[in-house]
Amino acid sequence: MSIQSRPADSYNPLYFLASVGAGGLAVTFFMYLFFWVPHPGQPVPVFEDIMAAWAKGNPAQQIAIVIAMAGIAFFAFLNIKALIWNLSRFAAWSKTEAYTKLRTTNAEATLMARPLALAMSVNALFIVGLVFVPKLWTIVEYLFPAAVVAFILIGILAFREIGRYLGRILSSGGAFDMTQHNSFGQLLPAFAFAMTGVGLAAPAAMSHSTQTVGAAIVLSTFFGTAALVYAVIALMTAMSSMLHHGTAKEAAPTLMIVVPLMTILGILLMRQDHALHLTFNAHTNAGDTMVFLAQFISVQVLFLLLGLTVMTKQGYFKDFVFGSKTSAGSYALVCPGVAFNVLMFFFVHKGLVAAGVVDKFSLVYWALIAVALASQAAMIALVIRLNRQHFGQAKAIAAVPAE
Repeated sequence: MSIQSRPADSYNPLYFLASVGAGGLAVTFFMYLFFWVPHPGQPVPVFEDIMAAWAKGNPAQQIAIVIAMAGIAFFAFLNIKALIWNLSRFAAWSKTEAYTKLRTTNAEATLMARPLALAMSVNALFIVGLVFVPKLWTIVEYLFPAAVVAFILIGILAFREIGRYLGRILSSGGAFDMTQHNSFGQLLPAFAFAMTGVGLAAPAAMSHSTQTVGAAIVLSTFFGTAALVYAVIALMTAMSSMLHHGTAKEAAPTLMIVVPLMTILGILLMRQDHALHLTFNAHTNAGDTMVFLAQFISVQVLFLLLGLTVMTKQGYFKDFVFGSKTSAGSYALVCPGVAFNVLMFFFVHKGLVAAGVVDKFSLVYWALIAVALASQAAMIALVIRLNRQHFGQAKAIAAVPAE
């Protein structure tokens, strides 16, 4: 006899990263609209701006708009679909012995993937609203406080999870296994805090209410600082363990988790800078922004090279991406490629173009954008591949006879 099984049937909270990756891809398509569609009167393009650009634009711009809107719709759908599936499976899994056992190991940190995915979905839904809902901007000042409340609730969930985790391992010796700390997997809590923080920074950059802007700046600063502090501690201790024990092969994709952290924290700081400029008359020049973004891109490239070097040496791609082995942690590969794409768009436009180093739509401009687009295309292919591996048609496996 045989039974049908697929990898996703053995639930792991890291499957929340499937939702995060899809939401991130929706953001990459929003970059087309953000930087190629004029949006006078507000800091982001809305439905009316997109329709006006469509009516007046040339065929190339119209094609970009169609691709962007289709990409946002498709990957936002995948984002919410994966989130709902995960929340349902997580609710059932949390009543099992496997969940109870995980709560006693280093892997308890993976539970932070849930608030991370929730925060990503709120961000993705806001983009969907901007792009597809007419006249949304007329009521946006009422939506900002609701968004702040949503992110605060997600932040509370994140702190409850990390409080339980740190309370357990720091209250007694021997609760944390340093031999199993040989990856950057423990940076997942920092990722969740940063995603909450960047969501809170959005009202700061877009609201005209001084109170809303002030509250959003303070709250996003808190979560951004929490992400930075946690990341520094986790990086230092993990690097020590990896130097002693090598990198855990199945967790090797976490070596590049710093890449999405740089994008999220970078956008958080840029949103705060925009808010300080508009609401509190603080100013940063284009040259400062260019150097700031160049520094963040540099960190990303360094960690991309580190991760790709180790994973190639270990044969990770051969086994877990192109081979027959599967690991829920493979979805962590999507986030760095997505994050690099997004920050490259900001670096080119808010850095090089704004500072006058590169002319918009010049040959150099398109060469740099091509790098970002190649990263996006690779991540789309990776998501399709991973979804087929983990959620595709079930394969027959031998059933274990009952005794």
